[in-house]
Amino acid sequence: MLASSELTPASCSFGWKFSGFCWFRRVDVPPDKMVPLQKRDQFDNLEKHTQWGIEYLEKYTKFVKERSEIETNYAKQIRNLSKKYQPKKNSREEEESKYTFCRAFLTTLNELNDYAGQHEVIAENLTSQILSDLSRYLTELKAERKSHFHEGRKAQQHIESSWKQLESCKRRFERDCKEADRAQQYFEKMDADINVTKADVEKARQQAQMRHQMAADSKGDYSAYLQKFNQEQNEHYFTVIPNIFQKLQDMEEKRIERLGVCMKTFADVDRQVIPIVGKCLDGMTKAAESIEPKADSKQVVESYKSGFEPPGDVEFEDYGQVMKRTASETSLSKEGKEKTASKSKGKLWPFIKNKNKITLNSHVRNLIEGSGPEDFSHLPPEQRRKKLQAKLDELNKDIQKEMDQRDALTKMKDVYVKNPQMGDPASVDPRLSEISQTIEKLQSEVQKFEGWLAEVEERMPSKSDTQRRSGLYETQNSTTVSNNCAQDRESPDGSYTEEQNSETQVKANIAPNPTSTTPEFDDEFDDEETLPTIGTCKALYPFEGHNEGTIAIAEGELLYVIEEDKGDGWTRVRRNEDEEGYVPTSYVEVFLETNAKGAMTYI
Repeated sequence: MLASSELTPASCSFGWKFSGFCWFRRVDVPPDKMVPLQKRDQFDNLEKHTQWGIEYLEKYTKFVKERSEIETNYAKQIRNLSKKYQPKKNSREEEESKYTFCRAFLTTLNELNDYAGQHEVIAENLTSQILSDLSRYLTELKAERKSHFHEGRKAQQHIESSWKQLESCKRRFERDCKEADRAQQYFEKMDADINVTKADVEKARQQAQMRHQMAADSKGDYSAYLQKFNQEQNEHYFTVIPNIFQKLQDMEEKRIERLGVCMKTFADVDRQVIPIVGKCLDGMTKAAESIEPKADSKQVVESYKSGFEPPGDVEFEDYGQVMKRTASETSLSKEGKEKTASKSKGKLWPFIKNKNKITLNSHVRNLIEGSGPEDFSHLPPEQRRKKLQAKLDELNKDIQKEMDQRDALTKMKDVYVKNPQMGDPASVDPRLSEISQTIEKLQSEVQKFEGWLAEVEERMPSKSDTQRRSGLYETQNSTTVSNNCAQDRESPDGSYTEEQNSETQVKANIAPNPTSTTPEFDDEFDDEETLPTIGTCKALYPFEGHNEGTIAIAEGELLYVIEEDKGDGWTRVRRNEDEEGYVPTSYVEVFLETNAKGAMTYI
């Protein structure tokens, strides 16, 4: 019989074959060639393999968790990006909403926000459908594996204990057989010796018989326990261990199957949101295709169309003709000279740095800031007409709303009159009176704005007037020339005063005598005369001065004031002999000289 230490790994490989997870003894190998139990059941290898399988499942769980975190962070960044570029709640938003490309970009941002929501759905589904399920399954899997291997180790310990008892019985039987053999040899030796007494021989015979009996008893015990061990071994290797290994095999197959299901779910989670993501992308594409360049450019034209009549041709001035003057000029000659000067200067208004031109340049700023008089006289004619029409529409809506409320209250009062138990008719009268007063105020406002609108529409230049513009100066007499001079002066700033020389309705309260502003008019248009300095100013903010008639200033710069603000929000300043222009009054701090007329310090 071979000892355990004499067995080699080669003998193990020939003694057992693998079926599933179980190792079975080959029938052609004798029992004395069996390998040690711990080398036959492969519990160590299976334990390592199943532990690796659990660790692999944990690894996949960690992968899904990190993917979910990536989707969550990506969705958050996309939402922040969409929020960052959403239009702010200000007047500029209304301006941007008119253009198709702005509306398309806003639609893209909204679709991008929905797109981010789908990535949040992916993260939520990965967490609910995979992570939570795998975490629960891992706990169950570890407990099941622990139970199976505990059962396997218990069965292994039992068979090993039986094997040790069988070995003990076998060694005792072997020892008793050897003792019986020695006792038999001693008896035979004593019986053959003639010098030994009969008593010694009898004693040796009895000793030999006792040893034979002990050997026989040991043989019986060994035989019985061997039969019991074979039965237990057969049950261990053909029932207990196969069952345990089958459970482990089923556990491993379930783990692999569950991993496959999770991988399929991982793909399905993405596939479920693909149609919605496709709709988001289709929305972006549709928004991009809705952009209309011509419509946007038309909006720009409609927004900034001023309605000003283009200036006429500049007349030729013949300086070659000798001008004769008398010693004392009559009032008629002075008047003719003033008319000629006014006529020549009036025609040059697009090229002269004057206050009227500044009014043109400032109308865009007034539109943005929402400042200006109630009648919108600071705007160009076309823009003024649009603003007045919009204001009329708004007032008419308010009137209709109040009238609807009045009708509803009137019907309620009639119901109260017919059914006094429902309410007091007199309780409605205060509200009706209040609504009537509101309607009267609104109607008064409507009449006021309608008058302003009619005034603008009357003065809007027509196409026929524009066509006749080129021959205007050739067919007019001296009186007409004087009137046209006033008209040319009025066109740039859109004040539309026909016979008076006041600049705008806003400046009406500032000018004490609107009818006597002819000298001021000449000063504004006379670029040849150098205006005197009336004070200094310090720039509070930088101003670029891109528009014609303005001058660029830097913050903290000191300049000379040559003409103070006359109500239009602009101050005329000079940097040096050749550089002068208008700057916003709110951008500078003015210090007028004490000897200047109406001198004061203001910001």
